[in-house]
Amino acid sequence: MTMQSAVRRRRAVAAAGAVSAGLLVLSACDKPTPMSTITVGSNSVSSEATCYSHDAALKTAELTECLKDSDIKSISVDPEETVRFGVDPEIADKGWTILMNGQPLTDASNKTYRTIPGSVFFNAQYGAQGDSTLVSIREGEQEVTGLWSFKLKKDA
Repeated sequence: MTMQSAVRRRRAVAAAGAVSAGLLVLSACDKPTPMSTITVGSNSVSSEATCYSHDAALKTAELTECLKDSDIKSISVDPEETVRFGVDPEIADKGWTILMNGQPLTDASNKTYRTIPGSVFFNAQYGAQGDSTLVSIREGEQEVTGLWSFKLKKDA
């Protein structure tokens, strides 16, 4: 064996090892979750799930912790505007419900789009308190597999 062929063989082995390591890193990445979006007027905010399980139902304790998450996106809402909720088809296929401060505000839907008057989110009759409201989208009718949360802030 010549010196050159040994060097080439080592380079080939090193290159194959680098490719294998790169593939391992890529396969370890988390799969992104479906997106949900809230639109008010011309402003929108989108988010991946606060909590999500690709293959099993989330436990009640996990959902409770997710509802306490403070690192969530917010949007200003004029109570006279309409709030539009949009979800990826993957969420709609499993059925989804809009929660307000952790309590169901709507029945489950299989549509990708819903609208609710902005005034609802600041009305004490619906459980609102003060000038901001936690709104969540819950994926799944019987078994919950995802939760997306947003903070709606009263504007006006």
